[in-house]
Amino acid sequence: MHKNVVYVSSPGDFQPPRPGDLHSIALLLDVDGTILDTAVTPSSVVVPGSLRTSLGDLHAKSGGALALVSGRLIRNLDALFAPLRLPAIGGHGAEMRLSGAQAPQARNAAGIGGALRKLVAAAATSDPRIILEDKGSSLAVHYRLVPEMAATLQAKIAAIISNVALPNLEVMHGKAVIEIKSTDFNKGEAVRELMKNPPFAHRRPVFVGDDTTDESVFEMLPALGGIGYSVERFIPGASGTFDSPADVRGWLAQLCGREGDAR
Repeated sequence: MHKNVVYVSSPGDFQPPRPGDLHSIALLLDVDGTILDTAVTPSSVVVPGSLRTSLGDLHAKSGGALALVSGRLIRNLDALFAPLRLPAIGGHGAEMRLSGAQAPQARNAAGIGGALRKLVAAAATSDPRIILEDKGSSLAVHYRLVPEMAATLQAKIAAIISNVALPNLEVMHGKAVIEIKSTDFNKGEAVRELMKNPPFAHRRPVFVGDDTTDESVFEMLPALGGIGYSVERFIPGASGTFDSPADVRGWLAQLCGREGDAR
C-alpha cells in the first residue's frame, strides 16, 4: 500500500492500483486540490514538471484511458498542462473531450442568464479581492483572499438565487468558492458518459477528488464498478484518503514506475 494513503476500507476489500493494472483501469483525476496544490487564486496554481511527466506517461501506458475531471474549462486545462492535451471533463461536466486530438464538446449545458450574471457580478464587486470567474455555463465566486467574507457572500448569493427564481439552478460551496450552475449537468453524469466510450469503456474507473464538487462522481462510482480516493478529508464513497496533493503526485509517479521526487 502507498504509505501516504489512509485506508477506510479493510486491506482485504481494496488494494490500490499498481503499474500492472494500467491496462484495466481508467484514471480520472480532479485537478485543483487533488493533483495540484490549492493556490490563493485560480491563475496562480503551479504545475510541477514531474507531474506533467507522470500524466504523459500514464496516458500512454493506459492506452489513453486517463482523463482530467475539473471545474475548469478544458481550454484552461490545456493552458495549465501544456504541452499536454489530455482527455478531459471540464466546467463540472459542461464539456468533454475523449482525446487530446479532439475539440471540446458541449454537453447540452444551459448557460447562465444575463440578469443573473449581472447580479452575481455586483455582489462580487463588494471587495476587490473577490474574484468572479465566468465560465459561460457557470459562475464561480472565489474568496480565498478574503475568507472572512464567506458568510456574507454565501448569504448574498443565496438571496440572489431566491429572488431570480430560475429553475434548475444549484449553488455548490467548495473550498473558498461558490459555484452557480445548472442542475442539468455535473461531474458524475459526465463520468458515466465518458465511461461508455473507448478507450475508457470496459475498464474500472479510479477517481481521485477532494471537494464537494466531486461528490457526484463518488456517488456514481458504484454503478460503474469503480473506486475512488479523496484528498485531505474523507468523502462518502471513498475507499481511502490521501493526505495531500503531493501524496497523490507521488502515487501517480509510482504508478508509472518512477520512484523519484514527484512533488
